[in-house]
Amino acid sequence: MNIKDIVNRDLVNLTNCDLEPIHIPGSIQPFGFLLALHDEHFTIDFCSANVFDFTGIDVAQMLGKTFASVFGNPLHNNLQSYLSSDHSYTSPWEPAFNNKDFTCAIHKSANLHVLEFELASTNQHSINNIYAQTKNFVAYMESMHSLQSLCQAVADETRALTGYDRVMIYRFDEAYNGEVFAESCIDTIEPFLGLHYPHTDIPVQARELYVRNLLRLIVDVNYTPVPIFTIDDQPGKNLDLSISTLRSVSPIHVQYLHNMGVGATLTISLIHEGKLWGLITCHHYSAKYISRHIRIAAQLQGHFLTSQINVRQLAEEYDVSKEVSKELDTLLTSFDTAGNITLPEVVAQPELLRVANATGVALVAGHDVYTNGLVPDQDAIRALAEFLYKQESNSAYVTANISNVFDGAKQWIGIAAGVLYYSLGSGANNCIIWFRPEVLQQVNWAGDPTKAIVKDEKGLSPRKSFALWRETKRGESNQWLKPEINAAANFANALQKHVYTLFISREELKYRNLSEQLKEANSELENVNWISTHDLKEPLRKIQMFASRILEDEDRISTEKMLSTVGRMNDAASRMQRLLADIMSYSKISHIKDNQVAIDLNSLANEVIAELSHELHESNGEIFIEQLPHVKGIPFLLKQLLVNLLRNAIKFSRQNVPPVITIGYPGLSTPSANTGLQTAYHRLDVRDNGIGFDNKHNETIFNVFTRLHNNDRYTGSGIGLALCRKIMKNHNGLITANGMPGEGATFSLYFPQQ
Repeated sequence: MNIKDIVNRDLVNLTNCDLEPIHIPGSIQPFGFLLALHDEHFTIDFCSANVFDFTGIDVAQMLGKTFASVFGNPLHNNLQSYLSSDHSYTSPWEPAFNNKDFTCAIHKSANLHVLEFELASTNQHSINNIYAQTKNFVAYMESMHSLQSLCQAVADETRALTGYDRVMIYRFDEAYNGEVFAESCIDTIEPFLGLHYPHTDIPVQARELYVRNLLRLIVDVNYTPVPIFTIDDQPGKNLDLSISTLRSVSPIHVQYLHNMGVGATLTISLIHEGKLWGLITCHHYSAKYISRHIRIAAQLQGHFLTSQINVRQLAEEYDVSKEVSKELDTLLTSFDTAGNITLPEVVAQPELLRVANATGVALVAGHDVYTNGLVPDQDAIRALAEFLYKQESNSAYVTANISNVFDGAKQWIGIAAGVLYYSLGSGANNCIIWFRPEVLQQVNWAGDPTKAIVKDEKGLSPRKSFALWRETKRGESNQWLKPEINAAANFANALQKHVYTLFISREELKYRNLSEQLKEANSELENVNWISTHDLKEPLRKIQMFASRILEDEDRISTEKMLSTVGRMNDAASRMQRLLADIMSYSKISHIKDNQVAIDLNSLANEVIAELSHELHESNGEIFIEQLPHVKGIPFLLKQLLVNLLRNAIKFSRQNVPPVITIGYPGLSTPSANTGLQTAYHRLDVRDNGIGFDNKHNETIFNVFTRLHNNDRYTGSGIGLALCRKIMKNHNGLITANGMPGEGATFSLYFPQQ
């Protein structure tokens, strides 16, 4: 069996220090020992080199063996019982062997159970003392009203609980630069309160581990790493120690602590809303070990603190919230009381600046830009609005340093370094933007932040100097507070509705004017209609009258040509008369609002046949009626419908072939897919044996004035079928046509079910 260690010996340099694989160092700190067991057979796959120091069993006797064969069945059964309990992974396992008591933290890494053993401590506070300390902290927590005072109480109580020389509450900004927000330390050391540390002090991969593993302990920075061994049975074999307490420390971080003169540390993650808000960082200036129980109690205080962050921040922001809420109420009231208050009047209100504690505001509405206070020029505002609209979330954008993301802002940061933006609709030309000027800030750093990592004669190392280094920051405004952001958002939402209301009012006025114009146009059309249906009738009647007299006295007509001309004049006048009558009927249908009643189509069809009896007799035609349904409709319109269809069937009969017409009822039917109608309708088919038509005309025949045949043989205005379609539309129905040249036509009527 070939055994190897998994120590990570990759060199770290300036180009890859942010990628240092700190989760797989391949070694541990020596204050405990580590085993990794396969979760299926509990075979020991990894163990630390110091296992003999704690158990008297060396590495070769453990690797590849089952836990039971090495430690005995009773301890194996005890382990399995612990893993199956509700407290597994939340409280330590407390085994005993070789007359030694241990505490063991267990976590899963892939398909392995990772066991980290430490000797149970007998020199620390009792559980009762830890409980009393925690209870005392809870009492302090309830009495603290600000986040600053609460953090200070946490720092004081954590130092009292753990005994470290220094305890700091370390808070991150948006870029993960850190600030010592609260501190408790012994009198003989220099305080760090208020100092800032660059984000490079805690690189990205370290911050990610702080989110996954909420507690990190370094007992002695001068420790010698203990390698982890495994059987060499596959290439690249390794063990992820992200969740491990014993995990070895990055050499760069060890050197960093050496440079600070620190001998031991405890770090507790403060997670707020799923992100790393800060750290409880404990420093001791010599080696220091604390038991698991004290660590758990200290970690519990961290949980208490993060649970209170929102409450304390809201309490601190209460006064701001009260003031901006008052300004917001005034603004919103103006919308209600002033009605159609104009956009320039909205922007001119002083409350609009105070609602976000801004020094300038700009409202972009289409082609117009309205401003109040200190703002950039209109071209700059439009360019900024265009840029902000294109950002990932184009509805809102908040920043205290707009010049960091928008180069064009650098020339006017003196009046507009901070930006609070809300979109008011589609497009970049509808938004409201609040502005704040640049505020010069002095930041005290613990050493030069630009030299956090340096390269010297020994290679890569963290900075050695932590002396006070002052920086004057430019280009930033005061941060926008949450109450200001919320108040601005509420106003922007109300303003968006108001803009829409103004738009609708303008559109309503526009349509009202159009409606008046339409009424005038309709009045003119009615005059034209009156002329065409009344004034034109009189000369037409006279034309017919004189033409009739001439035709009645044919002897006085001197030539055959004159007789033909006068006959044509009479025919034309007759067609014009029918055309005027049909136009009148067509135009009237749109204005008919009679209530629909139940109609027996059998009776109605018989009435129509009786009315057409003379025409049927002259053409030797026949009409057959099947049993028809009852439908709802306007009686005289449906009568007109059947008259038009039957009269057409008689008129367009084949020469020397008597017309045969059938009014059939196939039952309920759904129109074809291209009609858009999906429900079943009562369907009537009016079939004839006339001249028919080509189906390419089955839609155009329903258009006004459409005629498929010569007017000399088949008289008519071309309005009849258009009239039929309009009648069916008024009855929420449909008419379709299907023809076959030389064989006949079928007109299908679809009536809604009652």
